[in-house]
Amino acid sequence: MAALAYNLGKREINQHFSVRNAKLLALGAALLISACHGLFWGYSSDGDDTCGYLLSSGRFLGENVWQPYSCMMHKYKSSEASRCLRNQQVTFVGDSRIRQLFFAFVKILNPNVKEQGNKHENIPFEDTRENVRVDFLWYPEVNGSMKQCFQALSESTSSSKPQLLVAGAATWSIKMNNGSAESFAQYKVNLTDIKPVLGKLADTTDVYWILQDPVYEQLLSDSRRMITNKRIDEYNEAAAAILNGTNIKSRSKIKIFSVSRVISEETIGQSLDGLHISETSRDISAMILMNSYCNKIMKPIDGSCCQPTPPLTIIQKLGAIFFALSIAAYIAICIIQRNKHRKNKMCPDIESGEEKKPPTVTPAASTLEVALFSISKLGLIMAYFYFCDRANLYMKENKFYTHSSFFIPIIYILVLGVFYNENTKETKLLNRDQTDEWKGWMQLVILIYHISGASSFLPVYMHVRVLVAAYLFQTGYGHFSYFWLKGDFGLYRISQVLFRLNFLVVVLCIVMDRPYQFYYFVPLVTFWFMVIYGSLALWPQITQKKANANNIWYLGLVLKLAFLLLCIYVLSRAQDSFEKVFSLWPISKLFELHGDVYEWWFRWSLDRYAVFHGMLFAFLYLALQKQQVLFEGKGEPLFSTKVSNVLLFFSVVSFLTYSIWASSCKNKTECNEMHPSISVVQILAFVLIRNIPGYARSVYSSFFAWFGRISLELFICQYHIWLAADTKGILVLIPGNPMLNIIISTFIFVCAAHEISHITNDLAQILVPKDMSALTKRLLCITSFFFILLFISAVQH
Repeated sequence: MAALAYNLGKREINQHFSVRNAKLLALGAALLISACHGLFWGYSSDGDDTCGYLLSSGRFLGENVWQPYSCMMHKYKSSEASRCLRNQQVTFVGDSRIRQLFFAFVKILNPNVKEQGNKHENIPFEDTRENVRVDFLWYPEVNGSMKQCFQALSESTSSSKPQLLVAGAATWSIKMNNGSAESFAQYKVNLTDIKPVLGKLADTTDVYWILQDPVYEQLLSDSRRMITNKRIDEYNEAAAAILNGTNIKSRSKIKIFSVSRVISEETIGQSLDGLHISETSRDISAMILMNSYCNKIMKPIDGSCCQPTPPLTIIQKLGAIFFALSIAAYIAICIIQRNKHRKNKMCPDIESGEEKKPPTVTPAASTLEVALFSISKLGLIMAYFYFCDRANLYMKENKFYTHSSFFIPIIYILVLGVFYNENTKETKLLNRDQTDEWKGWMQLVILIYHISGASSFLPVYMHVRVLVAAYLFQTGYGHFSYFWLKGDFGLYRISQVLFRLNFLVVVLCIVMDRPYQFYYFVPLVTFWFMVIYGSLALWPQITQKKANANNIWYLGLVLKLAFLLLCIYVLSRAQDSFEKVFSLWPISKLFELHGDVYEWWFRWSLDRYAVFHGMLFAFLYLALQKQQVLFEGKGEPLFSTKVSNVLLFFSVVSFLTYSIWASSCKNKTECNEMHPSISVVQILAFVLIRNIPGYARSVYSSFFAWFGRISLELFICQYHIWLAADTKGILVLIPGNPMLNIIISTFIFVCAAHEISHITNDLAQILVPKDMSALTKRLLCITSFFFILLFISAVQH
């Protein structure tokens, strides 16, 4: 799929319609898939509620890792579970299997709980910190005693009535009556008698009826041989039919918990006696119960099961209205222009005998049409973003890391990157083709890293941290080189860069209701761009031209860089001061996440020296280039043969040494502390390995470079239309076929990112004009717009 996207993109200049047709195909696929999902949820008995699937179906992704069908399951910590159940009561009613589930549930609240107490008696549990009470009531048979228990719970006062009731029983009845047909008939009669009481209780309580798990018949003792899977299936079918009804109209509020059967089919071999469920099965079932009850309360990002679609905010509604009006305006303009075109077709003037020419379209009208067309396309793409990651239209799944899921795609794209190569237009160190290539392969690796969940594997995590540092290194290198060589510190330049960096993120903040800092990389790059700009633009402004005229200015630039390094070091040693500075209004709104600026501190400090390293490298490189120390001709080594060989040897050794160190990391915190200072070793080693040999500097991978040109859009778009749940999960467009799903979702994702890149460029030309008067007015309008957004956001919250 990556190769297909590249081949289409490569022919963009000469065969523009190939790219256009690919995007139309992606649009058609998105509309068709959306329609299919809409019909699926429309005809589903539960609507777009994923609870039914959470409680009934799923599969194992790996050992002890359960994936519900269509949604993501959150792994609750003790503190989260306690907050969810604060001042609430939970009751488990049933036999020894329900007792096992009770203990697994309680261990989520308190992992240190021991399985104590008389097995055939009631067992209480209380968490005094959060006033949570969980009780197990021993009622192993569905009979009159169980009915009286439910009756008592139903008639109890609101303070003692459970908010969550979990019940189930059958194996005891099979055992005590030797699996007779009479006992099965009596089970159905008793359950039918209990149903009204449970139904009444379900009006105010979440009631779950646990269907019976299968048994491992080979391990059953002689006294339990009559408990067969065939009989268990009969009892389960009867329970499901009685308690939940056979059609939609007759269904009660009692929730049938049948997923434990599916889980136990895979894990029953771990049972110690063939009857009682394995530890894996009961832990997963308890976590499913916790998700079913708590997700709608706690609303975890990575727990989409049982969560309703969040209501639209005022800002989201205003954004939707703006896009809708833009589409309507564009359609109206197209209709008006078409009608004018028909009326003004060139035709002979009867009186003069000349042809009338249609009036020329004014530049203003043309600009307006281009702007409206771009905004209309963006509006449609943003609708897709919203439905992918805010509505419950599409399914989502949890990530699950395996070495093969990360390294096989890496090998695949590496082969493609080597296969598609061309000669560079220039052979200078870090030329444009090469930097695009660098950004491209790094972005593809980061995408694979995210979708495979490789952050859980520390060696991969540490290497990807270097890639992020390398992006910032390029930021420092590129912007420093531009300002140093051209001396262009004008308002137009800074506005263009800030617009291209932030346009998509600002739109997503509005559409997806997320803070600016959520898309951490863009605030990070924007901040460092402003640091570079401020460092070089503030008095005294020093450029290469100025320094060439008087060498003393080289010393001035060195002092500026030294002062910048000192500021970075001081800030890195004063976290409290750093957080106080960025917590000041209104800049706090740009850097806060979850109510504080700690995340911003963490991201800033993790790669705090990368941009400085890029600036220093650019300065040294341009100085050496001016002194004609470097040989940048085609096919020539960068230095003399002897120096090149020595540097190449040390670069390879340094590169491998860093990789060995990163691969041997055992503690993420300790390795993160060392990363800011030593990541530059591998970055510089790569730059030298890539540029010292003349033949390596003369070619580049056009495959990687194509992706590098839209790397920013790819990085941001992945949050919502490739990954899901704000990068915590994976978007599922084609359920049941992971390979086809990743192919289709990747194709749509890449096409959308490519189109957004074009839209951003088109709107940048319109909204950021070179005319200083017009630019100033628009900047004032944009500033006013942001203050209005801040005001609406403050009122809303």
